Amino acid sequence: MRESYLFTSESVSEGHPDKVCDRISDEIVDLIYREAAKTGIDPWTVRVACETLATTNRVVIAGEVRLPPSLMKKDKEGRDVINPSKFRSAARKAIRDIGYEQDGFNWRTVKVDVLLHSQSADIAQGVDSAADKQGHEGAGDQGIMFGYACRETPDLMPAPIYYSHRILQLLAAARKKGEGDAAKLGPDAKSQVTVRYENGKPACVDSIVLSTQHLDESWDSKKVRAVVEPYIREALGDLKISDDCKWYINPTGKFVIGGPDGDAGLTGRKIIVDTYGGAAPHGGGAFSGKDTTKVDRSAAYAARYLAKNVVAAGLADRCTIQIAYAIGIAQPLSIYVDLGGTGKGVTEDQVEDAIRKVIDLSPSGIRRHLDLNKPIYAKTAAYGHFGRKPGRDGSFAWERVDLVKPLKEALKAA
Repeated sequence: MRESYLFTSESVSEGHPDKVCDRISDEIVDLIYREAAKTGIDPWTVRVACETLATTNRVVIAGEVRLPPSLMKKDKEGRDVINPSKFRSAARKAIRDIGYEQDGFNWRTVKVDVLLHSQSADIAQGVDSAADKQGHEGAGDQGIMFGYACRETPDLMPAPIYYSHRILQLLAAARKKGEGDAAKLGPDAKSQVTVRYENGKPACVDSIVLSTQHLDESWDSKKVRAVVEPYIREALGDLKISDDCKWYINPTGKFVIGGPDGDAGLTGRKIIVDTYGGAAPHGGGAFSGKDTTKVDRSAAYAARYLAKNVVAAGLADRCTIQIAYAIGIAQPLSIYVDLGGTGKGVTEDQVEDAIRKVIDLSPSGIRRHLDLNKPIYAKTAAYGHFGRKPGRDGSFAWERVDLVKPLKEALKAA
């Protein structure tokens, strides 16, 4: 690793067009889990692969699902078909919560098309019964998933993405609370933070970029900076802002038309924002809109969980984990650990062996260990899936550090 360098990550707000779509897709996942629980349907049988498109006053929800009867209805011929009403309602509530009431995208008037259909039988047969007989279900697809943790922030996340998220979170909270001029900010925003590293550690902020929608058309870049700078400084906390830090606040000027009215959005286009801001590898699969038989989601959560616990246990200052799967096969094809030369008396091989002893990495094992069959996903759709606080409702369970002791015991017993 280089000792002195600049590294940059970006974040986008919950009102960014792609994040609006991620939120709606995850609201659909939560809706199906809730309806399953209400009607006594086994949550293990829930299947969702939902994609959303948003543009000017239009939302299209498509994908494949396995639904509880409460979300179905009879057509004119008496056949069971998907009832779109609750899906439309979920989309409108999400858009309202984000804050869109502008002419070109309004939660009341937006047209919502629901084009969901039943899950493919070919996919279902591979998922419902693992071909390797090593678990309750097989992986929902092939793929490689990565997890990462490091000692740069209290939540063991890379500093650039951590602070990029925090800036937008504080601005969104101020906007929704109606704090002074922050109440005139719009939902759509992007941030970017460049951190200068010295001796391999974050030393200061070298540049800050923020583009935020504003509802007052008279505002210029100077006015926007006056409004947002206090929140940016608060978000950065103890991380020093360099004396010659470059500030780019709404550098193109006005930003009044935002969200899906300004640019189309799609589910799954912000996967680097969702993870580690480019500081670690990414397998390529998006999370939002998927139930957790899809290892794109569940195994990525498990990989972060494991990497965070390795670092929290003091076994390394930095940890990258890769897990690979094949469709219909329960157990991972491979587990790879890279401690980046920071291991504390352990080798990568030893950590790999310990991981296999402390957790079952089949989709069933991950879902069971982290208790993922719950409506906990809408809140993951913005400001990152990692580096968040575990909730009492079971959300962000993959951010717990309860594997520290089992990992140490497994290494000691080896």
